[in-house]
Amino acid sequence: MAFESLSDRLNNVFKDLRGKGRLSEADVKSAMREVRMALLEADVNFKVVKDFVKRVNERAVGAEVLESLSPAQMVIKIVNEELCALMGSESQRLNMATSGRPTVVMLVGLQGAGKTTNGAKLAALVRKSQNKRPLLAACDVYRPAAIQQLKTVGKQLDIPVFEEGPGNPVVIAEHALDWAKRHGNDIVFLDTAGRLHIDETLMEELLNIKAAVQPDEILLVVDAMTGQDAVNAATAFDEKLGITGVMLTKLDGDARGGAALSVRAVTGKPIKFAGTGEKLDAIEVFHPDRMASRILGMGDVLTLIERAEAAVDEKKAAELAEKLKKNRFTLSDYLEQMDSMANMGSLEDIAGMIPGLDAKALSGAQIDEKALARQKAIIQSMTLRERENPDILNSSRKRRIAAGAGVGVVDVNRLLKQYDLMRTMARQMTGKGAKKLRRMGLNMGRGGGLPFGF
Repeated sequence: MAFESLSDRLNNVFKDLRGKGRLSEADVKSAMREVRMALLEADVNFKVVKDFVKRVNERAVGAEVLESLSPAQMVIKIVNEELCALMGSESQRLNMATSGRPTVVMLVGLQGAGKTTNGAKLAALVRKSQNKRPLLAACDVYRPAAIQQLKTVGKQLDIPVFEEGPGNPVVIAEHALDWAKRHGNDIVFLDTAGRLHIDETLMEELLNIKAAVQPDEILLVVDAMTGQDAVNAATAFDEKLGITGVMLTKLDGDARGGAALSVRAVTGKPIKFAGTGEKLDAIEVFHPDRMASRILGMGDVLTLIERAEAAVDEKKAAELAEKLKKNRFTLSDYLEQMDSMANMGSLEDIAGMIPGLDAKALSGAQIDEKALARQKAIIQSMTLRERENPDILNSSRKRRIAAGAGVGVVDVNRLLKQYDLMRTMARQMTGKGAKKLRRMGLNMGRGGGLPFGF
């Protein structure tokens, strides 16, 4: 999980501060030394760390903090505000064409950063969030299978791909723009060639494409896991090409997160998007304030709500509510709810967005991802009749289902027990017992347990 190591270190620092009550200037400076070490270990650029600690220290040793009734909270507030500022303060959108022509987004970066796949993900995100009609253009004519990779991911996302084989990338970009104008595509994503390292030939080709199509956005795609190398690449591309923004990929795989904290400060260009996993919908707008909140263990409720809204089909949700009222909640519905939860991301990631929950502590026994897979396998081993009417599941049927799912009969019984619990709760929530349940406060977090075996 991104920033896991940094988050742990910072939370230990703040825990020590909270234990001191009133703070002296020496207490604050000692804490800032720990913050400095935490940032350096997270692979944050040295100059960025130096400037960051200086700003925080200047604010934190003022009378406003040292004379505050809750000085530790004031220090945390200052660190939070400075982290936001470091990453750009506010989220940034793509630059869009102001004239009637299609918007052109030029995707650039080194080989292996995930440019092709994440560019297609971004196209899908823009289609969904801004009601655009994207076109993907295959301008990488050098890497073996690059064109086929773009066509494959384009087909999976149902986004058209323009390609002319191993031709001239500049001409292909021009033809793609013309094709978009004729076919009603209002935004074109140019998947350009990457290299294992920055070279003059690559930059010259990118400059020629830029001159030919006049892109509205030059988005640099960098691998967050490369740390300081990602910052160096961003600096080089910006100096040569003049990038307008950055997309960080594999942010979910870097426990340090140094690239995210350094790129904006070093280049002055905003991080606009973040790739957060391998799934084709695992991309999101980069929100500096939300990221700062997650780093400091404060959760990220807004992103959690957005993921939930994206994962839930409104029509199906209304149908489910009606079924619950009439006590017609079946195992097929139960399976759909598990799929919706899976679409929100890993359970550990979700836990990290909930204020007050320790996602790391929950990564073991309390959140068992494999339990969800087992429960899905059990339901999928049932016939449609069995899913709709679980009361017919006798011993022989349970043995058959268990064998088909590769589990024991005890696992089948456990699933059925949890399903019955959900049905009972649904009846109470929608029937006469709703007021009683509200008075009880549902008590879910104090021994009541959670559905799906958490």
